[in-house]
Amino acid sequence: MTGSEPPLPDPGASPAGGEQPAGGDSGGSRSRGRGVTGSRRATVVGAGSFGTALAVVLARSGLRTTLQTRTPEQAETLNRERANEVYLPGIELPAALRIECVVEGVARADHVFLAVPSRRMDEAVEALMRGGLHKRAAVISVAKGLTSADGLPPTMVLRSAFGAHRVACVGGPAHEQEMVHEGAALVAASTDELLARSLAQIFTRGGVVCEVSNDPVGVELAGAAKNAAALAAGATGAQGLNAAGAAAGHIFAEVWRYAEGLGARPESLIGLAGTGDLVATVLASESRNRRAGELLAAGVPAAEIPERIGQAIEALESTALLAQALERGGVRAPVTGALGRLIAGELPLSEWVSLVRTTVPPPARWRRRGGARAGAGGRWTERWLAFWRRITGRS
Repeated sequence: MTGSEPPLPDPGASPAGGEQPAGGDSGGSRSRGRGVTGSRRATVVGAGSFGTALAVVLARSGLRTTLQTRTPEQAETLNRERANEVYLPGIELPAALRIECVVEGVARADHVFLAVPSRRMDEAVEALMRGGLHKRAAVISVAKGLTSADGLPPTMVLRSAFGAHRVACVGGPAHEQEMVHEGAALVAASTDELLARSLAQIFTRGGVVCEVSNDPVGVELAGAAKNAAALAAGATGAQGLNAAGAAAGHIFAEVWRYAEGLGARPESLIGLAGTGDLVATVLASESRNRRAGELLAAGVPAAEIPERIGQAIEALESTALLAQALERGGVRAPVTGALGRLIAGELPLSEWVSLVRTTVPPPARWRRRGGARAGAGGRWTERWLAFWRRITGRS
């Protein structure tokens, strides 16, 4: 979703204007945006394909929107042409959309959308702190991968810096061209209900359907699983559709077992942010992740694929992190791990396909006799029945 954006430069000291710097919340301020709807400001950091499309939608929704580019030269080009022909060709940028370089900082923003690759999330956090982020501004990640330092979902990094109530993420099937022209089906997720609902309202006003979720970690891991699964399907499709489907299914199952350990819910991976996004990615003729898998299968080294495609490929960099996170979490993940080795050039394609075809998932955890009475729920049922027998005198 994020397109291609090289590392962020140092935005320097906080801009003038009396705004408070970023950091932990000081006294329970809640992040809803600091003004009424018509005066709220949004800043999108990253002018790749999704960042540009997102800025267009936000401007349409009525927010005073700024799109920040990596370099002054890119900002000058977009301002002159009022289009981003490199990453989102054919889309006219709204007249109300402000375009500037990232060095301008984010002091004016009520909502900051980070449309940068997940591997740069730590760097983005540092840039926000230097850029004058207001202490009540919301920070929203739209990345679909894990951070490079610890292999964590981006919101886990953001909430340690800014507080959980100021942090959200966005997932779901959102092909950029279609989102601008026809709409999309997004998921806005935060542990803060009002923040999630306010984001959903913003997207709705911009012509995009948006589900509300309180499971940001599940939504982010669904996106990471989707990218890896789409690449795996692309790498395996020429060897058979059953193998491609098995590769994607194994990866989702392996990531789910890890997500469950972090408290995520299954509906996040089987809903819009997971399988819905996977279908959109695999079917898209210009899908970067699927195309990357096809090029891997054709023998193109992973290091050469971004240049061939013309944009960064999130799954090429995040799959190894995903496999490491599953291993640290004690999750048996042979297919995700093998995909990481395939990307690294350590596993031949034939061995990858053979592993996918022969891997058997862990056995089901069978319930004991008594069905619903088994486990924690069963213990509660047994206690309730014992109480009922005492008060009714029945055996």
